[in-house]
Amino acid sequence: MRVLVVSHRFPYPPTFGSKVRAYHVIRHLAQRHEVDVLSLTRSAAEAAEAQGLAAQCHEIGSFRVHNAFQVGKMLLTLPTPISASEAFFHSAAMRQAVNRLLAHRSFDFVLAHCSSVGRYVEHVDGVPKLMDWCDVDSRKWLEVASHKPWPISLGYRWEGRRVAAAERRQLERFDRVTVATAGESALMSGQPGAERVDWFPNGVDLEFFAPDKGQSYDADTIAFVGRMDYFPNEQCMVEFCATAWPRLRRARPRMSLQIVGAEPSARVRALSAIDGVVVTGAVPDVRPFVRGAALTIAPLRIARGTQNKILESMAMGVPVVASRAAALGVDATRGEHLTVADTPDDQIEAILRITGDHSIRARLSEAARQHVVSRFSWARAMDRFDTIVAGCLQRTPLAGEAVLPA
Repeated sequence: MRVLVVSHRFPYPPTFGSKVRAYHVIRHLAQRHEVDVLSLTRSAAEAAEAQGLAAQCHEIGSFRVHNAFQVGKMLLTLPTPISASEAFFHSAAMRQAVNRLLAHRSFDFVLAHCSSVGRYVEHVDGVPKLMDWCDVDSRKWLEVASHKPWPISLGYRWEGRRVAAAERRQLERFDRVTVATAGESALMSGQPGAERVDWFPNGVDLEFFAPDKGQSYDADTIAFVGRMDYFPNEQCMVEFCATAWPRLRRARPRMSLQIVGAEPSARVRALSAIDGVVVTGAVPDVRPFVRGAALTIAPLRIARGTQNKILESMAMGVPVVASRAAALGVDATRGEHLTVADTPDDQIEAILRITGDHSIRARLSEAARQHVVSRFSWARAMDRFDTIVAGCLQRTPLAGEAVLPA
């Protein structure tokens, strides 16, 4: 089968979030099919890294865009129904390449990853098409709006409405639409075309993200992992450091908080001035930071779909203290596989309890690892994905029993 994949961010190396999901889907498809991948890069270094996917694919195309120019496109869309997200991920060169490929090669299946690239292929007829939203992005923008001051909040609400319109359009023009959790799928209930929505989970590379019995942990270290130019990550860390952290330091004066992630914003960099807080910026490998911590935290107030940072920490046998919103996407039992804490009081109690009792940490560690192994392997996720693709190819109702053809 010949497959065309269009993605908003080049899915290699699989270093975070949506890139991880797209990479594993592509790798799975490429084991049995001929796969072409087209996507965007934003630097010469990123374009060079993208070549690492070439050996697994029939053809790859990376199209360089420049952030300043893309921001200009976003501003031009403000008075229009075209979302800023679509403008930010638009490339005339990539659109021409997609059209050229579709005109000169016969594809059996088209996969678009993320709603912001739907316009590249939604016009295509005669080829089964799957749109993988991963998350319902319109809801994310509307949630962010509720945390922004007026009049900035108006811009986020306008973007949320425009992305929602794009999502409705894609429900009409794609044979199937997928998200990462059953909860995200349920958000579309009642919408025209909701019967086309299904879900397959994110997975975890269980060999890569595994416990390291040779590395001990520091009972006075906790960690947060994530891209730090992403507003929900930035917000939760600024809030945590203002509310819970001073009281934790009074209770355990030697405690250290490591904020691990690329592109820390100015607000995040400023947190390094707080006693005990370390902002690392980008690191070559997050695993030593996670394994060396007593626990990781995920106190996000805005969270959509599955938080890979939680699954990866659990897979390494490191307990997680997460907000209710962040924990929803990992299908875990509260108190058994991870700890849920929303208020500063609850966060402090949970962190002090786990850091202060090795037996509690050991119990959570073992249960977390086993939960991820049993439910979040990529093999399990791709079994569900195959069934969805088979239904898309045959244009059958969801949950069909067909098998993706070799």
